[in-house]
Amino acid sequence: MASALFSTPTFQGLRPLNKPTDAALFIAKPTSATFRRPITATNRLTIKSELNPSLVISLSTGLSLFLGRFVFFKFQRENVAKQGLPEQNGISHFEAGDVRAKEYVSLLKSNDPIGFNIVDVLGWGSIGHIVAYYILATSSNGYDPSFFG
Repeated sequence: MASALFSTPTFQGLRPLNKPTDAALFIAKPTSATFRRPITATNRLTIKSELNPSLVISLSTGLSLFLGRFVFFKFQRENVAKQGLPEQNGISHFEAGDVRAKEYVSLLKSNDPIGFNIVDVLGWGSIGHIVAYYILATSSNGYDPSFFG
């Protein structure tokens, strides 16, 4: 009895299992009769595949980084160059005297030949993660988009 009072509590979900009789309720099999479907030829031939979450996230993020680096990089840089620096009364904020408006250049430096930097990696990687979680969420709730047939 003393060991039951001073032992660390265990939990099943949100319910504490401090008494040995509580644990027996969750571990014991139900005594009611259960119905099992007979195995037929169609049941044996049905193949159900499950997506591996780590594989889906890795492939989606890798594909997103590949597309960002080799497909959309020039398009992205051209649009940023067209937009230019923010201006106020025709001059940039830095030229107007705001010393804190100077661009932080060392964050955007990289050893990549075309200049794919940490900001690009974080942006395209997050897009890849969003796509992966969308795939996992829609496949787990029974949604079948029938992409391949």
